[in-house]
Amino acid sequence: MILVHLTDLHICAQGQTASRAAETNMLTERALRAVSRLKTRPDALVISGDLTESGLEREYAMLADMLHRHISVPVYVVPGNHDRREMLQSRMAHLPGIRADVDFVQYAVESHDVRLVMLDTVIAGSPAGELCARRLAWLDETLAAEPDKPTIVVMHHPPFRCGIGHMDRISLRNGDQFEAVIAQHRQVQRILCGHLHRAATGQVAHAVASISPSAAHQLEFCIGDDPGFWNLEPPAFQVVVTMPGGAIVTHIVYVEDFPGPFPFVPDPEELGEA
Repeated sequence: MILVHLTDLHICAQGQTASRAAETNMLTERALRAVSRLKTRPDALVISGDLTESGLEREYAMLADMLHRHISVPVYVVPGNHDRREMLQSRMAHLPGIRADVDFVQYAVESHDVRLVMLDTVIAGSPAGELCARRLAWLDETLAAEPDKPTIVVMHHPPFRCGIGHMDRISLRNGDQFEAVIAQHRQVQRILCGHLHRAATGQVAHAVASISPSAAHQLEFCIGDDPGFWNLEPPAFQVVVTMPGGAIVTHIVYVEDFPGPFPFVPDPEELGEA
């Protein structure tokens, strides 16, 4: 299985920018074009939240149009804190699983070699995330239903602290309860997250948890409690690959093109020909 993971698109209404200066529509368009040009066709695309900047109907319409034009594989999404659950369910109802739960945008995807559990971590009106008792119970029951199938959980808010103070304060509030559920289900191999706007990797119980860079703007790196700023470091996304034997490997792929490609030409001295 080859799975592309995008996050934090922050789509705006046409002609608008995110955070006053980020041309997120242009950047998302480029990211989707890069996905469509991958030499190996992926099996699916997941987007782990913050699909839009303000959760407006016209923003979801803009995203739906972009996906229709560029992506020909199944697309699975969960909301982020910039999304509005009801509007997402209304405007993106054509995507699989969006209406599977009456209260939340969460569902399991059974049609691939690796099972995907798409988890809604949003608290309406808050930048932080949390899993209420019902969502924790749903996660536990959903994982228990397929104990022998390799599983990836996709969510917006990271369930671990990354050391960037202002972001750790708005990550998943009850990460300890989430970890306790994951610990009971050894088939969970990966947890894919967004929200941070830069790459980071942690561990939750036995599972590797990885945060993808934003497909648009990035968070400046700073360990500690300094105020947060964003910049235009190269946007990127993850490609998650199931290897022969079942191991899962995650790659970071940059959206933009760079000088090259250049062939590897060994130095004659390296081969002992001098």
